[in-house]
Amino acid sequence: MIYRLFQRRDFDDLYAIEEICFHPPQRFTRRYMRQLIASADAATWIAEQNDLMAGFAIVEWAQQITGITAYIATIEVLPQHRSQGIGAELLRRLEGSANAERANEVWLHVDAENASAIRLYERAGYGKTGRAEHYYARNRAAAIYVKNLV
Repeated sequence: MIYRLFQRRDFDDLYAIEEICFHPPQRFTRRYMRQLIASADAATWIAEQNDLMAGFAIVEWAQQITGITAYIATIEVLPQHRSQGIGAELLRRLEGSANAERANEVWLHVDAENASAIRLYERAGYGKTGRAEHYYARNRAAAIYVKNLV
C-alpha cells in the first residue's frame, strides 16, 4: 500500500469511495468535499494499491484560544480493504499532518454504533469525551473522541 497526499486528479476516485462508504444524509456533497480538500487548513491522505485508491482521510485544523486544534473530518476505506491496517495508517498520517501544524489535540465524531472505528481510535490513544445525539441522523448519535498531541 502506498500513502500519499491528495492530488487534484484524485477527486473522482475519492468521491466514488465516499459514495460507497456513506449514504445520504451522512454523505458529504461533492461541493463540500471539494471545499474541504481545497482548504489551506486541511490535509487529505490517499491510500492506494496498484494505482487504485483503497481509501482516504481528511484532517483540518484551526486556531483556538488554547492553540491549534485539529479535527478528523473523515477516514474512509473501501470494504474489500478493511481490516488490513489501512485506517490505522491513514490515522497516523493525519496525526502527522496535525503535528506539523503544531496542533495541541485532534478530535473527531464517530458513529456511536461503529464498533470497529471506535476500536481503531481507542487503540490509537483517543479517549471518549462526549456524545452528540442525532448527529448523523434522527436517533443516530456520534461519540466524540479526543487525543492530546503534546
